[in-house]
Amino acid sequence: MTKYRNSSASISTSTHNREEIEAPTENIYEALSIIAKRSNQINLDIRKELHEKLDEFATHNDSLEEIFENKEQIEVSKFYERLPKPQAIAIEEWLNDKIYHRDTEDHKK
Repeated sequence: MTKYRNSSASISTSTHNREEIEAPTENIYEALSIIAKRSNQINLDIRKELHEKLDEFATHNDSLEEIFENKEQIEVSKFYERLPKPQAIAIEEWLNDKIYHRDTEDHKK
């Protein structure tokens, strides 16, 4: 189903060590910026996949009186609700060195 299904990221709120987060860049703001960008990418992936799954159940009917509850559709929605948040997945990837980043500024003048 989704590649984020087996993520070991915590579903609940957890505290992380600031030094561990900033260590790869030596700048907390740069590290958080990279994590935020990756979080947005993950969110878009999950949202796209969810909409594709839900479109399979869509009925294109103009009648408001004929709305059916589809148990499979509800199960798909619940599955995606139980996934860890994109921010938690991005932090886990960052701490496990799974995010590639590079400095685009030229420090050698």
